[in-house]
Amino acid sequence: MVKAYEDAKSLLLAAAIFVGLALTCTAASAQNRDTAVFAGGCFWCVESDFESVTGVIEGVSGFTGGNTENPTYRDVTRGGTGHFEAVEITYNPNQVSYEQLLHLFFRSVDPTDAGGQFCDRGDSYRTAIFYTNEAQRTAAEAAKAQAERDLGQRIVTPILPFTAFYAADNAHQDYYQGRSRVITRFGIKRQSEAYALYRDACGRDTRVSQLWGNAAPFADH
Repeated sequence: MVKAYEDAKSLLLAAAIFVGLALTCTAASAQNRDTAVFAGGCFWCVESDFESVTGVIEGVSGFTGGNTENPTYRDVTRGGTGHFEAVEITYNPNQVSYEQLLHLFFRSVDPTDAGGQFCDRGDSYRTAIFYTNEAQRTAAEAAKAQAERDLGQRIVTPILPFTAFYAADNAHQDYYQGRSRVITRFGIKRQSEAYALYRDACGRDTRVSQLWGNAAPFADH
């Protein structure tokens, strides 16, 4: 009887230690995660760019900045929702800072264009930074001012308060890596192939290189 009691006590103690370690690891993991929300035209391209950055854990394509709840891709591209195509970037602040992400963002878009980005025109394709707290707002304003000085042109990218983010459907996530075949103006292609052809035809990298030169972090120079 005594042995059974001691065994049960040991099992309870081990379980408590396991739960404590799990909670500690979860808390530590949460502390090593933060989010940035950027709108930079086609969200496929923004997601592709930032998922290549060391310290970025994940990019999620979606919509933010408008008033329509749970919008679809068609709703947003049709207009009237007020939403931007955007990417919610989860990153480890011990590996990459918010300030570094801002620096990369400005130099990966045309922040002088108020009517969209590259071949994608309309309000949903405009650039914007959505801040989640005052520290992010301050950092974004400083990064915008620095980018304006470096570029020598007026930057029209607004810095807006974050309200809600609605993830796009699965077909629009990690499109640049997709293996499904889709019908495009280039014929039937895998998503990854269609993405590369679209990005080239849209002139994104060409325009970014014209603006930023060697400072453009993701464009082919």
